[in-house]
Parts: sequence; C-alpha cells; structure tokens
Amino acid sequence: MLTVRITAAERALLRRLAQGHHSDVSEVVADGLLDVLPSLHCVADAHRLLGALTVPAPCALTVWLPAALADLLVLASARVAQSTGVSLGSSCIVLGAAVRLWLAQDPQRLAANLSTMHAGRPAALAAA
Repeated sequence: MLTVRITAAERALLRRLAQGHHSDVSEVVADGLLDVLPSLHCVADAHRLLGALTVPAPCALTVWLPAALADLLVLASARVAQSTGVSLGSSCIVLGAAVRLWLAQDPQRLAANLSTMHAGRPAALAAA
C-alpha cells in the first residue's frame, strides 16, 4: 500500500473513473501507471513528471498496487534521476507525480483509455 498526494479534484476524478468502470480507485491508479510509466524513457516526459510535483497536493489517498507495479516506481525514479539529475526519493513521490501527470489529460480521454484497457478482460475479472 502506498500513499499518493493529490488534489481534491483529482481524487474526485479518480473516484468517478473507478465508478464508471466498476472498479476501485487502486485499480484505476494501477491502470494510469501502466499508461504513464512507459513514457518516462523520454527526457521531456521525465521533466513533465517533475512538473507534476510543483503544484501543492493537499489530499492523501492510500492505494494498493501489485508488488511488480510498485517495484516499477523505483525503476521510474531512477530513470527520472538519470534523465533530469533530480532524485525524487520515495516511491510515493513518484506515484503522486505519475498519477497527477496521468490525470492532467482530458477526462473523456482517460475514460476511453480505461475502456480500451478493460475491453479484453473476462467478465469475472471485471466484476472482481
């Protein structure tokens, strides 16, 4: 379990996305990470991730991530440090920046991407 710092509006958007896809917030956060983390090989995206840290984030939200995905946050932090020279520190900081970067997209696009990600899932998994 990790804590992510986000704004109240971002938290509300996460909850709406989760409700719209009959999942929980942790699953939506995991899907968002799968969307954002691969792009961090690009220096410009690494800098965009740093930019997501500049706005104060007053709300704390605890999410559960699969261990393999949580481990990717450590690698993402190392990649950002290599690309930018800035060390982000904890996985929670990387998580917060990645979630905020992902949520900065158009909400309709986020919902469409989630639908695409979930389209091939068996009904039993979608209901779980």
